[in-house]
Amino acid sequence: MTDNHKQPLAFALAVNYAGMVCLAVAVNLPPLLMTTLSSAVGATREQAKEGGAAANSGTPGEAAAGQPERSLTEEQKGRISAAIFIGLVVGIVLTGPLADRLGAKPFAIAGSLLVGAGLAVLGFARSYAAVLGAALLMGLGAGVLDMVLSPIVAALQPEGRTSAMNWLHSFYSIGAVATALGVSEALERGMGWRTVSFALIPLCVLVAAGFVGMRVPRLVADGYDRMRLRRLCREPYFLAALAAIFLVGCTELAMAQWLPAYAEEGLGFSKVAGGRALMGFYVVMAGGRIAGGLVGHRVRATSLMIGCCALAACLYAVASFAPWRAAALAACGAMGLAVSCLWPSMLAVAADRFPHGGASMFALLAAFGNGGGILMPWLVGAVAGATSMAWGMATGILPPVLMVALLVWMAQHHTKPKTG
Repeated sequence: MTDNHKQPLAFALAVNYAGMVCLAVAVNLPPLLMTTLSSAVGATREQAKEGGAAANSGTPGEAAAGQPERSLTEEQKGRISAAIFIGLVVGIVLTGPLADRLGAKPFAIAGSLLVGAGLAVLGFARSYAAVLGAALLMGLGAGVLDMVLSPIVAALQPEGRTSAMNWLHSFYSIGAVATALGVSEALERGMGWRTVSFALIPLCVLVAAGFVGMRVPRLVADGYDRMRLRRLCREPYFLAALAAIFLVGCTELAMAQWLPAYAEEGLGFSKVAGGRALMGFYVVMAGGRIAGGLVGHRVRATSLMIGCCALAACLYAVASFAPWRAAALAACGAMGLAVSCLWPSMLAVAADRFPHGGASMFALLAAFGNGGGILMPWLVGAVAGATSMAWGMATGILPPVLMVALLVWMAQHHTKPKTG
C-alpha cells in the first residue's frame, strides 16, 4: 500500500475510534452520576412512601441543610441504565436495514449529534423523567453509532477482522476510562454534574464533523450481494451467535452499569472510589482488547472466549461473596479483563462465518448484545432491592456459565464461510 493510501485509511480509522469514544461517553456517564442524580432528582423518603418518586421535580443538587434527603430506589436506578440500552436497541434496529441501502455515513453523523443532544437534555434535567429521557436519547445515538462503526471498520480491514474488531472496541474501553477519570476528578473538585454534561458536547460535534469529511466504504464487498437477513436467521450457527452475544451483553453490562453504585452502597467505598473502580475496569478491558488485537491472528476466537467466560463467572462470585471488601472491589475491576475480548470476538466470528451479512447482520447482533444491557442492569437492581446488593450482583454469574455451553457448540460447528 502506498503512502497516498495509508493516510486516508489512518484518518478513517481515527474517526471511527473517536466515534467509539463518543459511544462510551453515552453509555458510561449516567452510571458514574448515578448517586449524584439520585440525590438531585430522587424523591424524599416521605414521597417515596407515597409513590411519588417518578413525579418528583424538586431542585437538583445535594440535599440542602434542613431539607429532606432525596434518593432513588435501586429499581429506579436500574431503570436509568435500562433506558440507555432501550435507546441503543431502537437505534440499532432502525439503522441496520437503512444503512445497507443508504450507506453508513449519514447515520454516523446523526448518531454523534444525538449523543450530544442527550447530554444537553441531561444538563438541563429537572426531574427523574427528564433524566430517563436524556438516557434514552443518549442510548439512541449510541445505538446508531454502535450499528455503523463495526461494519465500517470490517469493510476497511477485511483481512484479520478479529484483530480489527478488538482494536476498534479497545477505544470504547479507552473512552470509558477517560470518562470515569474525568468525571470522578470533576466531581471531586466540586464541578457540578450539569457542567460535566455540557462539557462533553463538543466531542460529539467533532466526531460528526470527522464523518462529514470521511469517505465511508460500502458495507458489503464490491461484486457481492448482501446475504439476506431471512436467510441468516435460518442458520443455526447464526442463531447461536445471537444467543451468545446476548449473554455477552448480560455479562459485561451488569458489572459496567452497577460497579460505581455497588462499590459505594454495597461495599461502603466513597463516590470517588466507585468512579475509579469503574475506571480500573475499563483500563484492564482496554488492555485485554489491545492484546486481543495483537494475538487475534494466532488464537482461535472461541477458545479465547471460553476461557474469558470461565474467569468472568469466578470473578462475579468473588465480587459478590468475598469476605473482604477490597478483594470484592478488585474482582469487580478484574472483570474488565474477563469480558474484554467477548464482544469484539463474537462480532468477528459472525463476520468471518457470514462475510456478506452487511449492516443488517451487525444490527441484529448488536441489538441482541445490547438486549443484555436492558435485562441485566434492571435485574441486578430488582434482585438487590428484594434481597441485597451482593445477591443482585451475583445474578451476573449465570450468563457466562450459559455462554460456555454455547461456545463449545459453536467451536464444534464452525465450518467454511457462508456467502449466500
